[in-house]
Amino acid sequence: MTSTPSLPRITPVPRTAVYTGSFDPVTLGHLHIIERAAPLFDQLVIGIGINADKRSLFEPDQRVDLVRRVTGHLDNVQVSVFNGLAVDFVRSIGARVMVRGIRPLTDIAGEFTMMMANQQLDPEIETVFLMAAEQYSHVSSSLLKQIAALSDDDDQLAKFVPREIIPFLRQRLHQAAQ
Repeated sequence: MTSTPSLPRITPVPRTAVYTGSFDPVTLGHLHIIERAAPLFDQLVIGIGINADKRSLFEPDQRVDLVRRVTGHLDNVQVSVFNGLAVDFVRSIGARVMVRGIRPLTDIAGEFTMMMANQQLDPEIETVFLMAAEQYSHVSSSLLKQIAALSDDDDQLAKFVPREIIPFLRQRLHQAAQ
C-alpha cells in the first residue's frame, strides 16, 4: 500500500474589497451592489469619500451612520471615511480589489477612465464591476435629492432609498431649505 503524502495546510488569506463613493445619501442602487459584493469577499469596506469641491447633503459621519443602518445585516461589511484618492485608501487598508457599480451607458465611460487611472497609480489593485440591476439603473443620489425635495410621499421615495433613512433625508432637506 502506498501512502499519500500529506499536503501542507494552507491558511486562507482574507480577501478584502472596497466600494467607494459619496453615498450622499445611500440609495437602493448602492445597497444592491453592497449586498451582491459582500458574499464575494471576506470583508467589504464601504469607503465614504470626502470631496471638498462637492456640496454634500449629509456630513461624512452622518453618511457613515446611514450606511451602517442599512448594512447592519451584513456581518462582513465595515464603513469608513477617507480623504484623497480612492486607490490610496484601498492600499492603506491592505485591500487589492475595488468594487464599482455601473449603470448601463451612463457610467461606463467614466468608470473605465477611472479604472485605467487607478491601474496607472497602483497596478496591483483590480477593479471589479457589478452591473446595476434594471430597477436601479437610473437611480442616483442627485435624482434622489430632487425627488425627495418635491415629493412628500414616502412610498414614492422608498422606490429609490432604503426606507429606514427616509426620516433622516426629510429632516436634512428641511434643514437645508431653511
